[in-house]
Amino acid sequence: MEKKRILFVSQEITPFLPKSELSTVARKLPQGVQESGKEIRVFMPRFGTINERRHQLHEVIRLSGMNLIIDDTDHPLIIKVASIPTARMQVYFIDNEEYFKRKSVFQDDKGEEYKDNDERSMFFCRGVLETVKKLGWKPDVIHCHGWMTSLMPLYIKEIYNNDPHFSDTKVVYSLYNDSFNNNWNNGFVDKLKFEGFKDEIINSLKEGSCESLNKTALQYSDGVIVGKKEVNEELVGFVNSLDCHKMEYELDETQPKFVSEFFDKVIEEEVLLEE
Repeated sequence: MEKKRILFVSQEITPFLPKSELSTVARKLPQGVQESGKEIRVFMPRFGTINERRHQLHEVIRLSGMNLIIDDTDHPLIIKVASIPTARMQVYFIDNEEYFKRKSVFQDDKGEEYKDNDERSMFFCRGVLETVKKLGWKPDVIHCHGWMTSLMPLYIKEIYNNDPHFSDTKVVYSLYNDSFNNNWNNGFVDKLKFEGFKDEIINSLKEGSCESLNKTALQYSDGVIVGKKEVNEELVGFVNSLDCHKMEYELDETQPKFVSEFFDKVIEEEVLLEE
């Protein structure tokens, strides 16, 4: 039987970025799911705070060289990769000098959030999908971690839905307590229009808040994993109102087994519907 393929997409993974609940889950979970018998790929942004020499990142020339158009402007896509030897796992990095060269993650040295975080999120999500296509690797499930991946369910369900490479792909969204403070400005709506999103989606996101991003991502996901620690109660209530697969998550050594089984349920439901 062919192995099921799980694509993990996270805004942070330790040891490349500091330890947090999100970065630790995004590091441990892919390894555990891989050990359970599934095939995995792992992606994150190549933020400027990542020490390329220490972590031995190197460019994958055959995957680099594409340009992505964000808000009517071309942006070169660079792909890098590093290994985690103890996990027998590779991590792919989405890179671009304009978006990810700066020596901080989401805020400048004065604590001000970058005004192009919306574009960085778009570039990251689309960069992952275009790279996976170039790899010729069709994921059964894309598992998203962090608000920077919140547009991924929308891209899969609305923009890439007619692409044979992703026509059967399911999306699982993990809900954490990560957030940003300042709403994205009105230009975000114009960028969504340029991407080709429907008015229904644009209206749900026009506020540009982290909460609206999360809610819309949850609505367009096939499965949701809710963290138990300090997660926004309103969002948890929103999840409970959705008709999708749901799972509570705790950082525990046994969890990869249960998450792997959760992926099976999300995939197999589609198989049953087709039959």
